[in-house]
Amino acid sequence: MELRHLRYFVAVAEELHFGRAALKLHIAQPPLSMQIKQLETELGFPLFLRTSRKVELTQAGALFLNESRETLAELERSIASARRVARGESGWLGIGFVGSATYSVLPAVLQQFRKVRPDVELVLRELVSAKQAQALREGRIHVGLARPAIQENGIESEVILNEPLLAALPDSHPLAKMVRVRIEALAGVPFILFPRNPKPSYADFVLSICEQAGFVPNVVQEAAEMHTAIGLVAAGLGVTLVPESVRTERRPGLTFRDLAHPAPITELTAAYRTSDSSPVLREFLPILRMSAAQGIQGDAAGTVKSRNMGRLNAIG
Repeated sequence: MELRHLRYFVAVAEELHFGRAALKLHIAQPPLSMQIKQLETELGFPLFLRTSRKVELTQAGALFLNESRETLAELERSIASARRVARGESGWLGIGFVGSATYSVLPAVLQQFRKVRPDVELVLRELVSAKQAQALREGRIHVGLARPAIQENGIESEVILNEPLLAALPDSHPLAKMVRVRIEALAGVPFILFPRNPKPSYADFVLSICEQAGFVPNVVQEAAEMHTAIGLVAAGLGVTLVPESVRTERRPGLTFRDLAHPAPITELTAAYRTSDSSPVLREFLPILRMSAAQGIQGDAAGTVKSRNMGRLNAIG
């Protein structure tokens, strides 16, 4: 049995006339009659009672008509759903992100994407860069907002946001009275650092900045997440270096100060599998690039300046 047999049967059942059904189906009447006979033979029971004056459904034919309509309708629904997925209008999108992305590009791009693709299920996972790489390899996420960049075969990384580093200081710290802070001034000061493992890690980037300034930071506490580190700074336990967009965080006891020129730059990158053909990913990436290029996150962060560093002709 083929789907065309069901369509032919439904047309005859609705018209109760082989000639009119043939016209509706744009085929000749003899082949239509032959197809219906083949269907009845395969089913093992008659679908119609035929006389010289009329065509009627048998009791079994009437039941089969309801089931056939439902089968064809379900097929149409399945085709429509599959087409929407193929166009990137539905389905799911897995996004991994470092905590600092929530201060900058992530809220803006999610808002924009939700406007144009409201039916796509968003699966959000806060993950450090190394765990994003693993999640990408395993297909648990489609794209990662990583800091630092993921550098692996089969994973494409493009810079979507450049941010100067800031010093996050307790209000009570003497350096909080300064307009700008020299990185060298943080030598010997209790320091809040992020975990160095797994790699690549933001901690290694911060450590390299300190080493270039001629010192190894006096780490007194590690914090796995950006908001935790900020909380520890606000509590007066130490200082740390954060991307400029974190300046939007407002907590009692917390102060941010610009670093002396030239301030080190940290990159927020978008990572995705080069082989990923997901239509939803193709829809998401241009919106991510546009959000960064238009500086949507800069409006939220006050002074964050962004530019699209990605290859605009990559996926999407």
